[in-house]
Amino acid sequence: MTTKRRRQYTASFKKRVALEALRGDRTVQAIAAKHEIHPNQVGVWKRQAIDGLEEVFAGGRASRDSEHEATVRDLHAKIGELTVERDFFLRGLQR
Repeated sequence: MTTKRRRQYTASFKKRVALEALRGDRTVQAIAAKHEIHPNQVGVWKRQAIDGLEEVFAGGRASRDSEHEATVRDLHAKIGELTVERDFFLRGLQR
Protein backbone atom coordinates (compact mmCIF):
# COMPACT_ATOMS: atom_id res chain seq x y z
CA MET A 1 0.00 0.00 0.00
CA THR A 2 1.39 3.34 -1.02
CA THR A 3 1.05 6.23 1.39
CA LYS A 4 0.42 9.64 -0.02
CA ARG A 5 2.40 12.43 1.57
CA ARG A 6 0.54 15.57 2.53
CA ARG A 7 1.56 18.69 0.72
CA GLN A 8 3.07 21.45 2.79
CA TYR A 9 2.68 25.06 1.73
CA THR A 10 5.01 27.93 2.49
CA ALA A 11 3.83 30.97 4.40
CA SER A 12 4.32 33.17 1.34
CA PHE A 13 2.11 30.89 -0.76
CA LYS A 14 -0.62 30.94 1.89
CA LYS A 15 -0.35 34.73 2.12
CA ARG A 16 -0.67 35.11 -1.64
CA VAL A 17 -3.75 32.87 -1.79
CA ALA A 18 -5.37 34.55 1.23
CA LEU A 19 -4.80 38.04 -0.20
CA GLU A 20 -6.26 36.95 -3.51
CA ALA A 21 -9.33 35.64 -1.68
CA LEU A 22 -9.63 38.84 0.37
CA ARG A 23 -9.57 40.99 -2.77
CA GLY A 24 -12.73 39.32 -3.94
CA ASP A 25 -12.22 39.69 -7.72
CA ARG A 26 -12.44 35.90 -8.19
CA THR A 27 -14.51 33.21 -6.55
CA VAL A 28 -13.01 30.85 -4.00
CA GLN A 29 -13.47 27.99 -6.46
CA ALA A 30 -11.57 29.87 -9.18
CA ILE A 31 -8.71 30.68 -6.81
CA ALA A 32 -8.56 27.07 -5.64
CA ALA A 33 -8.52 25.76 -9.21
CA LYS A 34 -5.78 28.22 -10.18
CA HIS A 35 -3.51 27.12 -7.31
CA GLU A 36 -4.59 23.45 -7.40
CA ILE A 37 -5.82 23.32 -3.80
CA HIS A 38 -9.16 22.50 -2.20
CA PRO A 39 -11.63 25.41 -1.91
CA ASN A 40 -12.02 24.74 1.83
CA GLN A 41 -8.29 25.43 2.25
CA VAL A 42 -8.70 28.84 0.61
CA GLY A 43 -11.47 29.65 3.05
CA VAL A 44 -9.38 28.53 6.04
CA TRP A 45 -6.40 30.67 5.00
CA LYS A 46 -8.69 33.64 4.34
CA ARG A 47 -10.25 33.29 7.81
CA GLN A 48 -6.80 32.99 9.40
CA ALA A 49 -5.68 36.15 7.60
CA ILE A 50 -8.74 38.07 8.80
CA ASP A 51 -8.25 36.83 12.38
CA GLY A 52 -4.57 37.78 12.29
CA LEU A 53 -5.23 41.36 11.20
CA GLU A 54 -6.08 42.38 14.76
CA GLU A 55 -2.60 41.42 15.88
CA VAL A 56 -1.03 43.38 13.05
CA PHE A 57 -2.79 46.58 14.02
CA ALA A 58 -2.34 45.98 17.76
CA GLY A 59 1.41 46.32 17.30
CA GLY A 60 2.10 42.80 18.53
CA ARG A 61 0.31 43.43 21.83
CA ALA A 62 -2.05 40.52 21.22
CA SER A 63 0.82 38.06 20.79
CA ARG A 64 2.53 39.36 23.94
CA ASP A 65 -0.74 38.99 25.84
CA SER A 66 -1.18 35.42 24.66
CA GLU A 67 2.45 34.62 25.55
CA HIS A 68 1.90 36.13 28.98
CA GLU A 69 -1.25 34.08 29.50
CA ALA A 70 0.60 30.92 28.46
CA THR A 71 3.42 31.69 30.89
CA VAL A 72 0.96 32.32 33.73
CA ARG A 73 -0.86 29.08 32.92
CA ASP A 74 2.44 27.13 32.98
CA LEU A 75 3.46 28.73 36.27
CA HIS A 76 0.11 27.90 37.86
CA ALA A 77 0.53 24.29 36.75
CA LYS A 78 4.02 24.19 38.26
CA ILE A 79 2.73 25.68 41.53
CA GLY A 80 0.05 23.00 41.69
CA GLU A 81 2.59 20.27 41.01
CA LEU A 82 4.94 21.54 43.73
CA THR A 83 2.07 21.83 46.20
CA VAL A 84 1.09 18.21 45.62
CA GLU A 85 4.70 17.10 46.09
CA ARG A 86 5.06 19.11 49.31
CA ASP A 87 1.83 17.67 50.72
CA PHE A 88 2.96 14.16 49.82
CA PHE A 89 6.28 14.56 51.65
CA LEU A 90 4.63 16.20 54.66
CA ARG A 91 2.27 13.24 55.00
CA GLY A 92 5.26 10.92 54.81
CA LEU A 93 7.03 12.77 57.62
CA GLN A 94 3.97 12.72 59.85
CA ARG A 95 3.85 8.92 59.94
